[in-house]
Amino acid sequence: MKPIIRVENLSKQYRIGPRQAPYKTIRETIIDTFRAPFRAFAGNNNSPQSTIWALKDVSFEVVPGEVVGIIGRNGAGKSTLLRILSRITEPTNGGIDLYGRVGSLLEVGTGFHLELTGRENIYLNGAILGMKRSEIERRFDEIVTFAEIDTFLDTPVKHYSSGMHMRLAFAVAAHLEPEILVIDEVLAVGDVAFQKKCLGKMSEVASQGRTVLFVSHSMPAVQSLCHSALVLSGGQIKFRGSVDQAIRRYLNESDVEAGGCDLRSVKNRTGSGEAQLTRFWIEDERGVPVTTIPSGSNCSLAVEYLCFDGKPRRNLFMSYSIFTLSGAPVTVVNTALLGQDFITAPPVGIIKFEIPKLALTAGRYVVDLYLATHNGYTPVDDIKGAAAFDVAEGDFYGTGRSGSRHAPMLIEGNWKLEDLPAHVTA
Repeated sequence: MKPIIRVENLSKQYRIGPRQAPYKTIRETIIDTFRAPFRAFAGNNNSPQSTIWALKDVSFEVVPGEVVGIIGRNGAGKSTLLRILSRITEPTNGGIDLYGRVGSLLEVGTGFHLELTGRENIYLNGAILGMKRSEIERRFDEIVTFAEIDTFLDTPVKHYSSGMHMRLAFAVAAHLEPEILVIDEVLAVGDVAFQKKCLGKMSEVASQGRTVLFVSHSMPAVQSLCHSALVLSGGQIKFRGSVDQAIRRYLNESDVEAGGCDLRSVKNRTGSGEAQLTRFWIEDERGVPVTTIPSGSNCSLAVEYLCFDGKPRRNLFMSYSIFTLSGAPVTVVNTALLGQDFITAPPVGIIKFEIPKLALTAGRYVVDLYLATHNGYTPVDDIKGAAAFDVAEGDFYGTGRSGSRHAPMLIEGNWKLEDLPAHVTA
């Protein structure tokens, strides 16, 4: 079958460092004059320019009707690849062949004119795709209904919230019938109900035989939508094949380590910063730190924290969110759910969650950590994907049999068979 997308030796180089312009505006000259003493004081007056390769010798083909997931860590080159495929960015080397109209949903605002209304932007995007006015009008009502912006249809887009903006952008991209639909990680902007609606629409688009390139950090979404996947790392394709194999390859390269984890150097954290989670580990029933814990055993999840001002905290709140390696949620437990918020906490301490019988099947699990005050309403330190721990097979049920690998959770209970009297079945 002839490919609908062909990418050959695609490379994109970016220049970083001070901009070397052939000329300067009066404003730039004044600003540079004012900044010169500070640059000299900082000692970086002669910072050299350098270059990085966001993509390097990327080659692949996609056949019509294929839904391809593109996964990789932040900075792997995923968004750069989609921007080149969408003809927003020019490649440095290599080339692409596209045999069909491309509809793109890359980031909130791409392809929209903020001064135009929602109605006008629908027609503008259709025209950019090369559609006739009659074609746009035929799908217009569906777009408006899907985006749920009826009331604001004739309001300039600059007044839309990010959620409204994203809803309209997705509706336009999915309904204007491009042969190739390119979607970056933007669904996180919307609420949960609309995310489900978008995923359902993407499944519908794929079932109609259109080609979809889907970038996402949600492994369950990639698994449910995509026929195949490619893994990008450092601007190069490290794997191209089945979705399950691609996800395993990606997760094996993850920088989330199991066992004791030093959190002090973690960058992807939010919160007030008045205190910091400094270390995470898991303990066995003897209180000994371990990297792996058997299913069904007694253990504790422990985290160490530090208040920078050296003062105690009131109403300290702690939450653990546990996920499978593929990103599927397993459980969330916090101090408020158990009615155990700490009314007074020392400036430096350890918070442990004791688990009398670990109800998880064998595998690796990722933990989000969330420290807050005032019953969880004031975030202090919030770290996504902070650490991981491994669960080994164990005798959870006391029968010598390990739990099923088809689901992460184990449930304790008893099977019971009751006889139904004959007169009831008659």
